[in-house]
Amino acid sequence: MKACYPGTFDPVTVGHLDIIERASRMFDELDVLIMRNPRKKCIFTEEERLDMLERSVKELPRHDNIRVLIGTGLTVDFAQKIGARIMVRGIRAVSDYEYELQTATANLMLNESIETLFFIARPQYSFLSSSAVKEIAYNDGDISPLVPACILDEVVQRMHETALQH
Repeated sequence: MKACYPGTFDPVTVGHLDIIERASRMFDELDVLIMRNPRKKCIFTEEERLDMLERSVKELPRHDNIRVLIGTGLTVDFAQKIGARIMVRGIRAVSDYEYELQTATANLMLNESIETLFFIARPQYSFLSSSAVKEIAYNDGDISPLVPACILDEVVQRMHETALQH
């Protein structure tokens, strides 16, 4: 069975990778979808995020069944287009659950053949988000435990450039 894990991944975090790894063990195929979200101002282009995710995923013990794609339109429609029957979502806190429940319910109304499966974040990642990584890096904090080592320098450099522009 094929599943997909949609998100903006700006940048990908070790929490995202944990969900990706856990989901890749459950499904024959897992497509990680970089989706546009007009509510979020991204610091990396879709192509840069694709490259960072592909490099990060290659470091996982099992990565042969994971593919990274850039998706457009409604996530549930894109999932149908690529043949995914399950959409994987991560839950860190009650506030995530409320948002994700609304989204999953709307998706179910749009396409009842695609289910949403929630993964509970490991406790050590319950605070972790791309926004938190950006905020810490923007203020010269240490993000090395929060992002994959293979993209650390890129993220730090981009946040340094962003800080200089403001």
